[in-house]
Amino acid sequence: AGFIKSPLSQKRLAQDSVELYCEAIGNPIPEIQWWFEGNDPNETHAQLWDGARQDRVKINATYNLHSTSTISIANLTADDSGMYECRASNDPDRNHLSKSPKVKWIRSQANVFVIERPDIAGNFLVGDGKVTLWCNMSEPQHTITGHKWIHKEKTLKEDNEPGASTSYTFEGTVEEHSGIYECIFEGNPQTRGQVNISVPPQVTAYKKSEHGNEGDTGVLTCKNPSFPAVTTWSWHKSGHGVSARLENASGRYIIKSSGNKTELRILKLDIEQDTGDYFCNATNPLGTGDATVNLRVRSRLAALWPFLGIVAEVLVLVTIIFIYEKRRKPDEVPD
Repeated sequence: AGFIKSPLSQKRLAQDSVELYCEAIGNPIPEIQWWFEGNDPNETHAQLWDGARQDRVKINATYNLHSTSTISIANLTADDSGMYECRASNDPDRNHLSKSPKVKWIRSQANVFVIERPDIAGNFLVGDGKVTLWCNMSEPQHTITGHKWIHKEKTLKEDNEPGASTSYTFEGTVEEHSGIYECIFEGNPQTRGQVNISVPPQVTAYKKSEHGNEGDTGVLTCKNPSFPAVTTWSWHKSGHGVSARLENASGRYIIKSSGNKTELRILKLDIEQDTGDYFCNATNPLGTGDATVNLRVRSRLAALWPFLGIVAEVLVLVTIIFIYEKRRKPDEVPD
């Protein structure tokens, strides 16, 4: 047996995860095992198995044309620091309890260093039509080689400067730019912090005015593009100075809400009953917000009115011409 890929030493932060990869070849296909030796001088090698360390250790192996094995450890602690050893052997007696294998296990080692996660304080300041985000790292334990700001998987700013603080400024208001912003301190390992801009719901209607035909199904939609997400949606309809809450249980109304979007469906639209203003109301931990949608219900014959109008105009025109022709004096007959 021989290695064609060996695990690599890595640095990781506490509470992060690490993954080590090993690949061996031989005939017959060799078996791969993972062993660990901690930093304590009195600690000896111990074999790792899938589900060890309170199910934080996961081992995936395949034995096709050659052997591949990946060990991953989640929610790292300082006790996970140490030397990890990938062992491979294809000797038939490799796991025999009394016989020594003719071919010894070949070994490849990698060190995992787990360092304490530094505290990152983040916040934002508002002034002069601008919003400034900042992050400060306290007592960094590794060299910082740059910074990056990310929002919705889009890189907003990037630099290669050292330093335990970074900032990003944009024009506008917090209501326009609410959300989760990530500040990243580049290095080995990479460290991430967060700045959350939270505002009450900024509800908008998909369309401020909707039209529907009598007897059809009307669909009204509202959305909330701001952060945090809406916890409760509700719909109301105005009428005679009173706003009535609409419920699914009424039979004619179907309300579907998920996260930052809500939809109201009205079955079998009625001109007299359903025409009017509808209000979508959203609530999150910071407050409430609403928007108005005006619904107009048209008669099923509404599409015929333009055609009937044209026909009426033609009939009136023909009648006028006919009357004019009847009342006009006859031309003089020449001798």
